[in-house]
Amino acid sequence: MMHVKHPNVAGLFYPGTTDALRSTLQDLMQQASSSTPERPLALVAPHAGYQYSGAVAANAYATLLPWVEQIRRVVVLAPSHRVVFPGIATSSAVVFATPLCDVTVDSAAVARLRELPGVVQLDEAFAQEHALEVQLPFLQTVLPSFELVPLVVGQADSEDVARVIEALFSADTLIVVSSDLSHFLDYESCQRRDRSTSTLIEKMQEDKIGPHDACGAFPLRGLLKSARHHGWRVRTLDLRNSGDTAGDKSRVVGYGAYEFY
Repeated sequence: MMHVKHPNVAGLFYPGTTDALRSTLQDLMQQASSSTPERPLALVAPHAGYQYSGAVAANAYATLLPWVEQIRRVVVLAPSHRVVFPGIATSSAVVFATPLCDVTVDSAAVARLRELPGVVQLDEAFAQEHALEVQLPFLQTVLPSFELVPLVVGQADSEDVARVIEALFSADTLIVVSSDLSHFLDYESCQRRDRSTSTLIEKMQEDKIGPHDACGAFPLRGLLKSARHHGWRVRTLDLRNSGDTAGDKSRVVGYGAYEFY
């Protein structure tokens, strides 16, 4: 029997109906900037409700528009918000559903990853997680078709995350790390913290980035380690917080969009 992973936060973090979701994404993408020097090899995009972080995420995904025909597989590495576990979790699902359509999992790639250190099958990590799910409608909107490698990263060593990226990266593969930045600071403190974190990302100093800087610190550190090894460059595309988008400024969450090329 085919295992389908149904959405957790449709109707909460983003519209739950096909037409409303498609309209929301079209509006976000129309307002996004798509200027980029080269085809992105990896992106970092936030994962809050679309009214808060959708515009920032759209600026990451807009960089793909000139190269959509070159991308056939997307590896999404998301942090675990609900389940504490060591390592990197795969899912037994062969399809991830959204209100737009189903996304097919590259099951062969997932099977290969289970041979690597630190990688385990743990459906529990996906059961209530939103950080991976909210990236999928953006990918479905931008890319004509793709296979998905869905990963939820627990308290993983950056070397293990980098090893996963190395095992999967190819000319037709995009890496996406799902991460917000600082959480629940006042507006000015958030701006200072997030500017500092962005500088660390731009300098690829992964060892100095902790969960208080980015909730996706564990997958992010692995990406930075791999990017530095390959000599990739990184560009900050957007840096805002919920006080800039749809929230008050007394207690905000930071969002950044980054491309690696």
